[in-house]
Amino acid sequence: MASRSLMFFVLIALFLISSSLATSDAPFIVASKKASLTRLKSGAERVSVSIDIYNRGSATAYDVSLVDDSWSQDVFDLVSGNTSKSWERLDAGSLVSHSFVLESKVKGMFHGAPAVIKFRIPTKAALQEAFSTPVLPLDILADRPPEKKFEWAKRLLAKYGSLVSVISIVVLFVYLIVTPSKSSAAKGSKKKR
Repeated sequence: MASRSLMFFVLIALFLISSSLATSDAPFIVASKKASLTRLKSGAERVSVSIDIYNRGSATAYDVSLVDDSWSQDVFDLVSGNTSKSWERLDAGSLVSHSFVLESKVKGMFHGAPAVIKFRIPTKAALQEAFSTPVLPLDILADRPPEKKFEWAKRLLAKYGSLVSVISIVVLFVYLIVTPSKSSAAKGSKKKR
């Protein structure tokens, strides 16, 4: 009986805490970081990085700054953009994006850390901090098997195979409908002679 009342008390406490957090007037920053690789003919590989920052809270975040310093200068050269960015404000329910491009000539596996987002809430003196999702491990300049002869045909078939099937069925159906009427017309003209 005591364990039931304790469990009931814990559930009530969790409910009150969650409801007070849900109704609090504060920003809630969610950030997503993505990276994609592009092989260059020069033997290097480009890394395109994009970071989306969402304010899912119910208040505006001020003095928002993004810093993504997980890209070592020994491995990566910055081609375009910056690894940091700032915004004056991020309203509730809004989104900002930032992107930059790096180039690497060093072969190996790279594990990127999350980007750091700092922002100010008017009711608190200290800056608040949020982190983006980390990027999946990138295999820079990985050995890729050479493309086979009919690889392009497989990709086309995978992409448009169902469409070709539907069109073929429709054409076959129309052909079957039209063909008997032609043959019956030919039989009719033979009977008239």
